[in-house]
Amino acid sequence: MRILVTGGAGFLGSHLCDRLLKDGHEVVCLDNLFTGRKTNIAHLLAHPAFEFVRHDVIDPFKFEVEQIYNLACPASPPHYQFNPIKTTKTSVMGAINCLGLAKRVKARVFQASTSEVYGDPAVHPQPESYWGNVNPIGRRSCYDEGKRCAETLFFDYHRENKVDIRVVRIFNTYGPRMHPNDGRVVSNFIMQALKGEDLTVYGDGLQTRSFCYVDDLIEGFVRMMHQTATVGPINLGNPGEFTMLQLAELTLRLVGGKSRIVHKPLPADDPKQRRPDITLARNIMQWEPAVPLEAGLQRTIDYFKTQV
Repeated sequence: MRILVTGGAGFLGSHLCDRLLKDGHEVVCLDNLFTGRKTNIAHLLAHPAFEFVRHDVIDPFKFEVEQIYNLACPASPPHYQFNPIKTTKTSVMGAINCLGLAKRVKARVFQASTSEVYGDPAVHPQPESYWGNVNPIGRRSCYDEGKRCAETLFFDYHRENKVDIRVVRIFNTYGPRMHPNDGRVVSNFIMQALKGEDLTVYGDGLQTRSFCYVDDLIEGFVRMMHQTATVGPINLGNPGEFTMLQLAELTLRLVGGKSRIVHKPLPADDPKQRRPDITLARNIMQWEPAVPLEAGLQRTIDYFKTQV
């Protein structure tokens, strides 16, 4: 197939491009390089089945493709809060442009949504049926509500125009090609440890997150696009739950050195708990993560050593 990947030069997008090419598809990678990086796809530029197009999803685009993966959007708080209006436009107008293209060429279209649609959840772990607890006017709202609106658009295009959609909600994912300065906890801890700096833990460090290795997530993407039992949404993430202190201590053990853990005040609207209920993914796609945190973290540290 010929497949369009928006945000294809990003952390997840570049791994998806690798996988689709490995599976024998042609790939059109669309990215404006705001947070995506050409170094992530440099090894693909000479591939005969790979095409890179520098373009912003806010502006309309036309391609003849059979599948579309919409991954275009800054995904870490420092990046999506840098230009919050642009972040909302990327989520909403990007979705409209992908859906319009999918409608015209009759392509199956995939939306990379997020666990942030659950906000600071009052239900734990979070099943897909939970509607969320989101602040619509906070600092994180440009991302949270932008992704919620994108889901709304996907389901309205599906109901009204019979567009063939697939929607996944991604929980914390990590691995090689994460941006060293993306502001998320895994890359923060690793970079601080490699530089010999203290590891910054916000609040008491007892807030929890679930960490899914990138290869596991991409496998979930591909399985979601292949199955026809559901259009989603489906949670994709690792149900193993770790506190920030546990992650910091594991990072220090793997990296070594003399860094210490220091505590700083908790940011506004920072969720206290985040863990996916992946019952649907297990039942429908026979999917669950296979890479343990320590093994995935070691691979990620080895990558970051080449970036310092």
